[in-house]
Amino acid sequence: MLNPNLFNIPKIIIALDFYNKKSAMKLVNLLNPSIYYLKIGKEMFTILGYKFIKELHQLGFNIFLDLKFHDIPNTVFNATKAAADLGIWMLSVHAAGGKKMLISAKKALKSFKKAPLLIAITALTSLKEEELKEVGIQISLTEYILTLSKLSYSCGLDGVVCPGKEAKKIKCLFGSKYKIITPGIRVSEDLLYDQNNIITPKKAKESKIDYIVIGRSITMSKNPIKKLELIIKSMQ
Repeated sequence: MLNPNLFNIPKIIIALDFYNKKSAMKLVNLLNPSIYYLKIGKEMFTILGYKFIKELHQLGFNIFLDLKFHDIPNTVFNATKAAADLGIWMLSVHAAGGKKMLISAKKALKSFKKAPLLIAITALTSLKEEELKEVGIQISLTEYILTLSKLSYSCGLDGVVCPGKEAKKIKCLFGSKYKIITPGIRVSEDLLYDQNNIITPKKAKESKIDYIVIGRSITMSKNPIKKLELIIKSMQ
């Protein structure tokens, strides 16, 4: 099995978007926890809760808890603290929640010796340019992403989730330590599904992206390990 950690390429986070534990574990049992990270989003967390995270930890996996907290500062403070108590590796809040909310989330992690990475969501990869105007945002999608990235950086967050197109510019603006996590990863034979802002694994490497999030390309594959190896080879 190829190990992406041996190469200077983005690390791989597998999005466990399943309707039940049995399907999720069928994939998890194929994966090496020293190579791959796992993402738990709203679907699996709603179905299985924190106990599933504990089970995955026992198997040795680092967990990205992607619940995109977006609420008043006090609520996000408490939710962030509760998430960190689970021993997760990384968690997400939504940058559109504003400065006070982002600072509150950061403060919630101060008491932890080994705090998770705190990552801000900028724009969903399903979002189209014209949809911004529908919610009253008059700047371009790129400007919007860069504005939220700058806000998150100024609030002390560890990085952002963003479409691949903007990744290189964010790295140039905020430095190599500011983490870039990019979903919407597709290879030539993949279906787009509901993604609009997509990027190839090779382009992700060229854009200096730290972590790529791969979901349906793997979870719907008949041979997920072979697909992962092809993705790794394409980035070497």
